[in-house]
Amino acid sequence: MVEALDELYRRYPRLDVCETDISKAFELLAESFRAGGKALVCGNGGSAADAEHIVGELMKKFCRRRGIDGDVAAKLPDGLAAKLEESLPAVSLVSMCGLISAVANDVTWETVFAQQVYGLGVAGDVLIALSTSGNSENCVAAAHVARAKGIKVVTLTGEGGGRLAELADAAIRVPETETFKVQELHLPVYHALCASLESALLGREAPACVRK
Repeated sequence: MVEALDELYRRYPRLDVCETDISKAFELLAESFRAGGKALVCGNGGSAADAEHIVGELMKKFCRRRGIDGDVAAKLPDGLAAKLEESLPAVSLVSMCGLISAVANDVTWETVFAQQVYGLGVAGDVLIALSTSGNSENCVAAAHVARAKGIKVVTLTGEGGGRLAELADAAIRVPETETFKVQELHLPVYHALCASLESALLGREAPACVRK
């Protein structure tokens, strides 16, 4: 497994219990990105902030400088290519305030993420749903739509897992139950996943942010 994940378990030995599902999440995301797929990410409250955070780490440099495709670079104005970075395609489903408010107002809050998964997702993509309880109605609905469309589901929850764990292809259940403590453990998990994906898909040398 990529070094950032090995580092994760050295720094947070409590997360050893999640190793199988973290590895599975890595494999699902790597397979999707290699095939031209994308990640769709959702959550509520602090988990919405985490969803935004994940997308930021995937879409631009996290631990290494990323060049862009040479054919594209050759067609750009002087100097622009050097300011762009290769992306691992990801969409934050919590960011589209116009669409979210329309769905919530006209239909129901429960479907604000499900509608986006239905409209944006295709088979081969991966939905990443964050919920400390594992029972957030809008995340559960999104996972149902994802499964119906052939989209893999990765969940980050507390130790119970909730209904999301039942719908997940990889259910990462960190060993905490209090909301803020669950979120404290979600961050190093998704940082390690993002760093590992970047290393595996955008370069093989050890990232500068990984301590030996």
